[in-house]
Amino acid sequence: MSHALLEVRNVTMQFGGVTAIDNLSFKVHAEEIYGLIGPNGAGKTTIFNIITGNYHPTEGSIIFDGEDITGTKPNKVVYKGIARTFQNIRLFKSMTVLENILIGFHDQIRYNYFEAIFRFPRFHGYERRIRSEAMGILEEFGLADFADYNATALSYGNQRKVEIARALATKPRLLLLDEPAAGMNPSETEDLSNIIHKIKKDYNLTILLIEHDMKFVNAMCDEVTVLDYGEKIFEGPPAQAIVDPKVVAAYLGDFTHA
Repeated sequence: MSHALLEVRNVTMQFGGVTAIDNLSFKVHAEEIYGLIGPNGAGKTTIFNIITGNYHPTEGSIIFDGEDITGTKPNKVVYKGIARTFQNIRLFKSMTVLENILIGFHDQIRYNYFEAIFRFPRFHGYERRIRSEAMGILEEFGLADFADYNATALSYGNQRKVEIARALATKPRLLLLDEPAAGMNPSETEDLSNIIHKIKKDYNLTILLIEHDMKFVNAMCDEVTVLDYGEKIFEGPPAQAIVDPKVVAAYLGDFTHA
C-alpha cells in the first residue's frame, strides 16, 4: 500500500462546552479516494476546517506528507498542496468561468510588480502559459465552451465543476471535496464521478470527500470513515459500512436508498 499522505491523529475539537470532534484518527493514503461520511452535524466539515487551518484543534495533530501542519494558516496550507471546495458553492460572481480558474494560479505567480505594470516579456509569457493551463483544466471538466460566461450563469452542476476546477488550478496533491454531488441530478452525479476519477488519474491526486449520496460514495471511495456526533463509529470499505449495525442505526434515513 502507498504511504499515508494525510494523517489525522487523535484530533479533538471543542467549541465552549461542546465536543464537535472526539479523539478522531484516520489515514488517507496517496492516490486513494477516501470518504468522510455521517449524519448532519457529525463533524465532517469541522475536520475539513481543521485540515485546512481554519480551525486549530483543541487536541491532536494533522500530518501532511510527514509534516505536522496543525494550525498552519489556510493560504500556507494551499501552498503546501492541499485544496478544497465548500458545501455551499463559492464562486466570484462578477468573474467569468475562466477568470475564476485563473484565480487558482495566484500563488504560482512568477513575475514581480514592475514586470506586471510595464508588461515585460516574462509577464506576457506567464500569462499565456497559465491561460493555456486554465483552458486545459476546463477541457477536463467539459467547460471550455463556457470560458467567457459569467460563472454564476451556469447550471448548478456546472458551477460545482467550476469550483472543483479552480481548486485543481492550485496544483494540489490532496483535494478535499465537501459534498461535491449535492444538488445534482443522477446524470450530473454520474458525470461528476467520471470526471473525478479522470482528474485523479491525470493529476496523481489524493482525494478526501464528504458526501451523503451513498451510491456516489460506493462508486468513488476506496475506504470511508463514518462519524456520529464527532466520534468514529466505522472505518473500512464503503460496501461494509452500509451494512454495519452502528452505521445503520446512526444513518438509516440516508442509507436506505443506497
